[in-house]
Amino acid sequence: MSDELQKLEREHQELMEKLASGELSSSPDKLAQAGRRLKALGEEIASAKAAAKIATRRAEAEAIIDDPHAEEEMRALAEAELAELAAQETVTRKQSLKTETAIIEIRPGTGGDEAGLFAAELMRMYTRFAERRGWKVQVLEQTSSDLGGIKSMSVGITGPGAFELLQYEAGVHRVQRVPETEKAGRIHTSAATVAVLRDVPKEEFSVPASELRIDTMRAGGPGGQFVNRRESAVRVLHIPTGLMVHSQHGRNQQDNKDLAMKILLARLADLKAQEEAAKEGAARNAQIGSGDRSEKIRTYNFPQDRVTDHRINQTWHNLPGVLDGDIENILEALQEAAASGS
Repeated sequence: MSDELQKLEREHQELMEKLASGELSSSPDKLAQAGRRLKALGEEIASAKAAAKIATRRAEAEAIIDDPHAEEEMRALAEAELAELAAQETVTRKQSLKTETAIIEIRPGTGGDEAGLFAAELMRMYTRFAERRGWKVQVLEQTSSDLGGIKSMSVGITGPGAFELLQYEAGVHRVQRVPETEKAGRIHTSAATVAVLRDVPKEEFSVPASELRIDTMRAGGPGGQFVNRRESAVRVLHIPTGLMVHSQHGRNQQDNKDLAMKILLARLADLKAQEEAAKEGAARNAQIGSGDRSEKIRTYNFPQDRVTDHRINQTWHNLPGVLDGDIENILEALQEAAASGS
């Protein structure tokens, strides 16, 4: 039995014991959360057992192929078995991907207007990637800068395995190129910060109303006369942490409140997860980085037409294609590095 399967079954057993003892009965929220986790654990255990069974069959088939004394007919059957197992794994992997929403937040770093332009290009890169996959993209928040750049922007990208695939994009992205405004032809270095948060359903993570301050105001900026007719923009402050979210892109005040709460809950859940990881002394996979906003993870070098991810020390070319959303190879390489831990 694998360590991961043992860990899942141990957690399942501990949770069953807590439920049986009545330890959680005094808290409806904890009881509901435990029920959801128990269901998820059952699915994860079943998936882990299926994977273990496939791994055993693969090992047996590979042993036959590697055996110099094996008959050719047995070798052929073993090779067919490996092909069948590979097909099964592909189908299982696709079926196991749940539709989820990744909230991507991008802000310019060092570099002035050039950083704002680069931030806008990164957001377009993720949007184009999502569109190529047929995923839904929803603008949650946006503040534009001069020259067509952005000061900050948040979008929700919804699709099968969206967060699982995009989570490794968190960190500082650096661009090296000659800005259009640079008359001397000098290469400038600018940066933008990317945060990737998991959208958290209200029933899984709630915040007491007493911890929130909700203000309404007139929406400003692009949008025509409609946005200024009434107080449709909403600002939500989480008093204990000081986290604040402003939204004005919804069709009405309720839409903006919902969008602001979506972002706020995702940030609070992410903050809680980081605090728990720090308490437990658990570091994220060193190979793909900690996801720290200050960590430089990737460089986009225009003069050399290359994109280099510093966490796995890999380089890709065709920079225009990458910024047009052709990033599947990069994301898959990061996934593989995280899975292998090497």
